[in-house]
This record gives sequence, C-alpha cells and structure tokens, in this order.
Amino acid sequence: MERILTIIDKEWAEVFKNRIVLFTVAFMPVMFTILPLVILYFTNSAGSGAAASETDLPPSFLEACGNLPAADCVQIYVLNQFLILFMMMPLIIPIAIAAYSIVGEKTTRSLEPLLATPIKTTELLAAKGLAAAIPGTLATWICFTIFLVAAPFVGAKPAVMLHLLSPIWVLAIFGCGPLMAIMSVNFAIIVSSRVTDPRTAEQLSAVIIVPIMGVLFGQLSGFIVLNLQFMLGAIGLLLLADVGLVYLGARLFQRETILTKWK
Repeated sequence: MERILTIIDKEWAEVFKNRIVLFTVAFMPVMFTILPLVILYFTNSAGSGAAASETDLPPSFLEACGNLPAADCVQIYVLNQFLILFMMMPLIIPIAIAAYSIVGEKTTRSLEPLLATPIKTTELLAAKGLAAAIPGTLATWICFTIFLVAAPFVGAKPAVMLHLLSPIWVLAIFGCGPLMAIMSVNFAIIVSSRVTDPRTAEQLSAVIIVPIMGVLFGQLSGFIVLNLQFMLGAIGLLLLADVGLVYLGARLFQRETILTKWK
C-alpha cells in the first residue's frame, strides 16, 4: 500500500503541472455545475410557460412524473438532462489524467526508472488508476453537493429537491460515477500504454464518452428514461466492464516491451 500511495503522490505532482489537465479538472466541473443552475433559474422565471411546455415532454416521462404540478414536472425533466453532465464528469476528468500517465511519462523519460523498480505491475496500474479516478470522483461529488445547496436559491421546488435526492440521482452520482471513473481510467491506461504520443492517447481515450452521449440523445428523444431500473442495470453493466478492463489492462501492459520498444 505504501508503494501505491507513493506513486499516487508522484502522479499528482507531475500530472497537475500540465495546463490542459488543470483546465479539465478545474473548469469543466465549474461549468457543469453552473449551467444547470442557470437553466433552473430561467425555467423557474418562466412561470406560467412551464404548463404549456409540459405538452412537449415525452409521454414516457409524463407517465413517470405522476400527479406532480406541471411546473415541477418540467423542472425535473430539464434537470434530468443535466444528470448526464454530472455522470460525464467522472468520465472526462480521469481520461485527461490517465491518458497522460504512461505515455506522458515516456516522453519525459521518467517511465523507465519507474518500470525498473521492483514494484509489481498490479501495484503500478492500481496507483495510476487511483491517481486518475480520485480527482474525477471527488470533483463530481463536490459539484453535486454545491448544486444541491444552490438549487433552492434559484427556484427549485420542494418536489424537485426530493427528486434530486431520490435513489435515481444518488445511484447515478455515488454509484455509477465511481464505476464510470474506473472504466474510463482503465480504458485510457490501455490506450496510453499502446501509443507513443500524449495527444493521440487523449483523443483515442475520449471514445469511451460515446456510450454516455448515446444515453443523452436517447433520453432527449424519449427512448430512454432514467429511472431506478435503468440505474441498477447500468451499475451491473459498469461492474462487468470494469472487471473486464482491469483484467485486459493488466494483460496488455508489458513492462519489458514498453522499455525496449519505445525509443
């Protein structure tokens, strides 16, 4: 465990010197937190227009909305779209860190001494994975807490606040979030260990965002409803994906090949 903590400290000391990584970790969570608050404020200011807007909501969502007032139903629908943003945070932030973690060290000539140490491959990958996943997960939780505190001040109704604390949101933020961070980290580490350029690693690693974008468009079209069954199913799939990617990453990460092939 001491070796893992040492590498995590080393990772954070080196990675956060990169301006692109700092921008991703700092700016994106702020933007993803402020944007739904602004939309919530203007939705509340619309007042009577909310009732008219209810007719534009997908029938599947109206059915799930039950007997809530029209204005509350519209607010919940709007906020559900931004739930995807909070779910994207633990995907995007770790990618920027993990994609740089291996190939970036190779370009700075700091990877060879690390691989030459007696540290096990599992310890090395676990340390690099945690170093990337922890900032993304913590940023998501902090931003969600700030969002919860600020939401009533910009017009969130009591029923809306109850929805934000419902099992759907709790599972998405505190269940799917960490699992998605682990998934993106391991995928990015796999890519980073197979390419020789940091920019290529970041671009290829961003492919992992495609499924969550599919969920976003499916929700907007009414084809997907973010309910409790969906979240439980997503957690099950993410667990399987995480186990598979951890196993695949350990198999593909060949220390001797990296040391001899990358010149």
